[in-house]
Amino acid sequence: MSTDRDDDALSWGDDDPTLDSGTAAVRAGDTPRESGVAASGAAPSPSTQPPVVDVPTADLDEASPTLSNTALVSFGVLGGIYLLFTVGWIVGGLRLQGYASYLVADVMFQGSFWLAVCAPALWFATSLVLTRGRPRWVSFVALVAGMVLLMPWPFAMLGVSA
Repeated sequence: MSTDRDDDALSWGDDDPTLDSGTAAVRAGDTPRESGVAASGAAPSPSTQPPVVDVPTADLDEASPTLSNTALVSFGVLGGIYLLFTVGWIVGGLRLQGYASYLVADVMFQGSFWLAVCAPALWFATSLVLTRGRPRWVSFVALVAGMVLLMPWPFAMLGVSA
């Protein structure tokens, strides 16, 4: 009653074709999606199976490069900072509303207020879209430059106190 799969528990399984080790097992003449299973849904018998060729997975799917964990966490932290900047512009802009009535008309203040509130989200999305095919450091430089340019100065100068 011992099968080959029972013996797999005693080995490391380095030769297991179902494991993803950075390369995809592709048989000669097959498309990458058909590499492990026949059209009927069952695995082909070893006697009729063509030879296996290792193809790097980067060649199979160049349209969607994956992010490293560090880059993904960094983008999340920067996105959170941009969200805080949006909240800072809302709070700081509302605090400036009383002072701004001496300098500009209410219509001008409302337009600039909403542009300032939307600016961090627009910068974050635009910098990610425009630097999509470039190295990751270019994206980070664009996001850090946006943090410097879009600092919510009304909130930083006045705070939330009355």
